[in-house]
Amino acid sequence: MQSRSHLFRSAAFAAMGALLLTSCGGGGGGGGTPTPTPTPTPTPAPTGGLYTPPAAEALTTADVERVLAQAISEAQARSLPSVIAVTDRVGNVLGVFRMTGARATATTAPAPNGASIDAQNVTFPAEGGAIAKAVTGAYLSSGGNAFSTRTASQIVQEHFPPAPTTVGLESGPLFGVQFSQLPCSDLSARFGAAGAAALIGPKRSPLGLAADPGGLPLYKNGVLVGGVGVMGDGVYGSDPNILDIDNDAEEFIALAGTRGFEAPSTITADKITVDGTSLRFSDATFAGVMSSGSASFASLNGIAGNLVAVIGYGNAAITPGVAYGSEASGVRASTAAEFSNRDAFVLTDGSGTNRYPIRAGTDGATNSAPLTAAETRAVLEEAFTVMSRARAQIRRPLDSRAQVTISVVDTHGVPLGIVRSPDAPIFGTDVSLQKARTAAFFSGAQAGTELSANASADVRQFVTATRTFLNNPAALTGTIAFSDRANGNLSRPYFPDGEVGRPQGPLSRPIAQFNPFSTGLQSALIIGNLGAHLGFVSGASPTDTPARCTTLPDVAPGQNRLQNGIQIFPGSVPIYRGNQLVGAIGVSGDGIDQDDMISFLGAHNGGARVGGIGNAPAAIRSDTIVVAVGAGVRLRYISCPFAPFLDTAQQNVCNGL
Repeated sequence: MQSRSHLFRSAAFAAMGALLLTSCGGGGGGGGTPTPTPTPTPTPAPTGGLYTPPAAEALTTADVERVLAQAISEAQARSLPSVIAVTDRVGNVLGVFRMTGARATATTAPAPNGASIDAQNVTFPAEGGAIAKAVTGAYLSSGGNAFSTRTASQIVQEHFPPAPTTVGLESGPLFGVQFSQLPCSDLSARFGAAGAAALIGPKRSPLGLAADPGGLPLYKNGVLVGGVGVMGDGVYGSDPNILDIDNDAEEFIALAGTRGFEAPSTITADKITVDGTSLRFSDATFAGVMSSGSASFASLNGIAGNLVAVIGYGNAAITPGVAYGSEASGVRASTAAEFSNRDAFVLTDGSGTNRYPIRAGTDGATNSAPLTAAETRAVLEEAFTVMSRARAQIRRPLDSRAQVTISVVDTHGVPLGIVRSPDAPIFGTDVSLQKARTAAFFSGAQAGTELSANASADVRQFVTATRTFLNNPAALTGTIAFSDRANGNLSRPYFPDGEVGRPQGPLSRPIAQFNPFSTGLQSALIIGNLGAHLGFVSGASPTDTPARCTTLPDVAPGQNRLQNGIQIFPGSVPIYRGNQLVGAIGVSGDGIDQDDMISFLGAHNGGARVGGIGNAPAAIRSDTIVVAVGAGVRLRYISCPFAPFLDTAQQNVCNGL
């Protein structure tokens, strides 16, 4: 067993992220492929609003004990001593149990070529993997979809679906989502933070989102209440082949833990399709569970192992969960003064204060025409309205309304407002902010300069690579409006996406180096933060990573432009006042085309409502760029879904805007 002092090689190579969901083709400011006009199928609106908030359910102490006992018993039956973690819906760690004989550490997958960098081949405390898996099961799920870490594995790899026979297909729809919910994120709350309410969420994950099977959501009376994660075999990776059925002990242990808290069968990932492919939920079935589930926690605690404290995440005790939607959870219904759409939810500090109230831009020192509070409000409210009309991609039943989180930022990356629908998946909160910041950053005049000033030569080289690849020395100087779809085009290990034999995009690693733990600029920007945090969790360092990712220069005291990292799958656009960049909007929580549409139409409709702002001028959008590959490949800007609305049969809703 490695000693704790040897868990991390260096800040450059030490840390890890994990994994989860988005991607798709699409055109410029226009719509998708023409299709037959469907019959509109509006979803009936419940009394008082368009959405029904989740019921107030939470895991009790007895519930957490039951989940742990059932998982422990299955681990015993399979002779795989494990670390088992349970969280609530907003990421609070409710209990971590280390079985006697369980491996102390786990290791991420190495680089294909053996030259591991970023978070590849990194060893870390096993507790971190168990917590990340539990968080992933909880954060990717909702009342309309139940996703697991196996689902995450399927949607974050370089081909979708991942299998030996799918080489040549585009990357997963949530390619890059593994590097969200990062331990350095300035959005995520922290356990034990001074002055913070104990159960305020969303909480961070030690490793980002996980793609290693063994993490499942927990439901109580049909309501999402948390997740369970298991780390036992010491290997923290992903499944490269969905064509076979794995006999994964960690997944069976997690499944046993969900007995009595199973996801409703009607909403599990295998009932949901993306681009005609059914998603995966679990290769483990209850028919294969070896234990009866009858053992009590009291009979196992202190004998099969013990509850353990995890630095930065929880004490050696069981804590009851908090009901999502309550003030104490950190996510609650908005007041009429906070947001006019009465279905809107906001993030709260536990004492009634909205953490991200609508406000004007803070960037007046570098932007002569900042967004006003009225403009921010218009964009958020109009985007919320678009969402409430949109047909969901990843929710059941069919013809459910889309549910997402929406963020608006200024050119400094400062949040000017964050709003979400009642049952939007939690992961989209951090991701929507990442997306907005990414669009604003790469569309700004300072992108190349700030990346070139980074202390890491690895980060700096992405600027040269991008300018060379685009044959444009002025790239990353504000001359091009980049959406996250465009950024994603440039961040894939093949360009065009999925086409084997092509070189990588300039923001990606080459395929011989690439895996989900080393994606390119995305991972290079935050690897030092991850290394510092994992050293802190292991006890090797007394200092945690600050609540601000990347080492970009400050644009204001204590503020850089990418404080929770970047995101590289679609769902954001920059906002302009004429030809001047003034901010960006990011959307996350449903299909990526839905996310694109809500951001694009939100910016357009918000601008039309107040006048003076809107989407980037068509002449500078990224889809005007043709890259010299073969006959030439045009970058994308956004892709709106066909027949997107529940209340109209209108097609091509983004055309001409």
